[in-house]
Amino acid sequence: MHSFPAKRAARRSVLRTLGAVGALGALTVAGAGTMLGASPALAQNDRPLRVILPISAGSGVDSIARTAGPALGKALGQPVVFENLPGAGGITGAAAVVKAQPDGTTLGLVSNNHVINPSVFKSMPFDAIKDITPISVIGATQLVLVVNPKVPAKSVPELVALLKAKPDGYNLASSGNGTIIHLAGEMFLSEAGVKARHIPYKGTGPMVTDLLASQVEMGVVALNAALPHLKSGALRAVGLCGSERSPLAPDVPTIAEQGLPNYHAEGWFALIGPARMKPAEVKRLHDAFAAAFTTPEVVEALRKQATVIKPTTSEEAAKFFRSEAERYAGLVKKANVKVE
Repeated sequence: MHSFPAKRAARRSVLRTLGAVGALGALTVAGAGTMLGASPALAQNDRPLRVILPISAGSGVDSIARTAGPALGKALGQPVVFENLPGAGGITGAAAVVKAQPDGTTLGLVSNNHVINPSVFKSMPFDAIKDITPISVIGATQLVLVVNPKVPAKSVPELVALLKAKPDGYNLASSGNGTIIHLAGEMFLSEAGVKARHIPYKGTGPMVTDLLASQVEMGVVALNAALPHLKSGALRAVGLCGSERSPLAPDVPTIAEQGLPNYHAEGWFALIGPARMKPAEVKRLHDAFAAAFTTPEVVEALRKQATVIKPTTSEEAAKFFRSEAERYAGLVKKANVKVE
């Protein structure tokens, strides 16, 4: 679903890019013509709202944000500018949010990697929890554990039996060390008490290519990206990673309902701002984003992308960030995940 940790060279670029973030990224203005029709209660700010996306254009969260763009402009009563600032697994973009003035003019739309990064990188230019204002965890994209058709397993029990019968005889592909795709796979191995060789790729594309070519046996993929291959039979779904089945693949059971009740992983995305934002501004932005993302048109468009919208309050988001950071830290340590 998302763009995650890069190598050492990318990390070294973080500090260099912080002073020049305004010159980077692709810009899109959403809702620029909605000022006249905006609600007076929401039209408090005539300045454009800058929403930083710490990923490349066309990636999962980027697509989600731009789908909601027109509705955001209308709900906020001001133009919305999306700016892509990829790099260092999302650290570059998040750092730009942290450094911004806490006046509600610069926000960030981040994903799981925001709370994963502190556990996999040796150093961080900011505190992922203390240096931000959580505004809302807006929703999540469903993930699915898949195997190539040569693997004789159609369910979680059958796959677990194969892995137990042949320890380290199968490969677990991922989109890179420390990504949610990687950790969702490691979480499965941990919950099932089995092992597999981790094969990291530089992105989801190469990973899926090798899954299709039977170069690797299994991996976790965003459901919307996997669906065409599941329908054609080029890949087989073993189980959904979330807590609920998907209407896009109603016959695919969750991993939890197949004997691993504690398993749960999804590619969530959340709205954050710099630390020390005023509560009134946090509420204004929360309410506008929640309204925009829950409009019927946006909900339906994102449903087709296997994305479920369930905006939380800012207080719930803060608790969620802390619990997710703790959960991933334990998994990273257990799996000995390292980013060089």
